Amino acid sequence: MSETENTDDNKRRRRVTTPDKKVLRGDAHEKVRTAKKRSVQSARWLERQLNDPYVKLAQAEGWRSRAAFKIIEIDDAFKIFKKDAKILDLGAAPGGWSQVAMKRGAKNIAAIDLLDIDPIDGVEIFKGDFCDNEMQNAIIASLGGAPDVIMSDMAANTVGHRQTDHIRTIALAELAADFAIEFLKPGGHFVSKVFQGGSQIDMLNRLKHNFKTVKHFKPNSSRKESVELFLVALHKKDKI
Repeated sequence: MSETENTDDNKRRRRVTTPDKKVLRGDAHEKVRTAKKRSVQSARWLERQLNDPYVKLAQAEGWRSRAAFKIIEIDDAFKIFKKDAKILDLGAAPGGWSQVAMKRGAKNIAAIDLLDIDPIDGVEIFKGDFCDNEMQNAIIASLGGAPDVIMSDMAANTVGHRQTDHIRTIALAELAADFAIEFLKPGGHFVSKVFQGGSQIDMLNRLKHNFKTVKHFKPNSSRKESVELFLVALHKKDKI
């Protein structure tokens, strides 16, 4: 990459940067009372949302969710987005990761989820299961070829049992990893949400066999009490 291209990438990233710590200090803590039709759990969730500085900042900056800051931090650390890249966003709803990828120079983005996603300029949106063969063909066709980046923020609906939630989310991550190994362009990158708790050895071994670098990463914007981590696999190897 030329010096000019490096400069352009840096300028693009400075436009979408991780928020300053001073901005994240927030205002006075807001409390939410438990209404008759609101459970204690939902009241706690609402209170956390109201007092989360990343939620407030996402609203102020026009991101669809606080998760946008997670992919911003990942890109700042690993430079996964390149100008004119083709991006596949798995488990994309509500669309924050696709927003970031677009603002950081991606050319073609396909976003898929089982949930509805409101339109995003420059992003082709699919509703369905990415494991379906017809859906996979449609996604690759929409990108005009193999993606440069496959990113997955998929997570199974939690049931409150840590090990069960972990296993279900890891199963989704493994499906995404297999898809990336099969379809990602050589030299491309893969990012996936996982949960702490083991049961990743086979997936890690497959990724290490197919990518030059594989790392775990926990963004600052990921809540401290959260068990989520992100697997970042860089520079897919050519198939032997």
